[in-house]
Amino acid sequence: MKTISIRGLATRFLFAFALVALTWNPSRYNYVQWALAQWHTLAPLVAFVGLVLLVAWIVFVRATTRSLGALGIILSVAVAATVLWILVYYHVVDVANGTLVSWIVLALLSAILATGMSWSLLRKEWSGQADVDETDDH
Repeated sequence: MKTISIRGLATRFLFAFALVALTWNPSRYNYVQWALAQWHTLAPLVAFVGLVLLVAWIVFVRATTRSLGALGIILSVAVAATVLWILVYYHVVDVANGTLVSWIVLALLSAILATGMSWSLLRKEWSGQADVDETDDH
């Protein structure tokens, strides 16, 4: 039976962060800016990369939705919003620095997606209960 490790969690977070940041980030180096700049010609490479990103988003969002459910996602977003609130409230982050706030929001979204990708394994570690999907495969 599979177990979860810090390395596994970090890997899931890095893949989620790559997906989120490649799709959009506050710099000019992201898919949205690239695609908008080429919208009038819509080169096949832009369409291909867009489809690859879409598939990755579907995989992450579907796994997160199945693992956390609606309530889990709502709670995860609430926790992420509270983390941002804490950072702003205690003047760790200045809201006037929109670029930094954007990167923090992207990291928090990545953490939610990584949690969704890892939740089944975490739940099994903590409770000892396997998911039905896992037992059906064996």
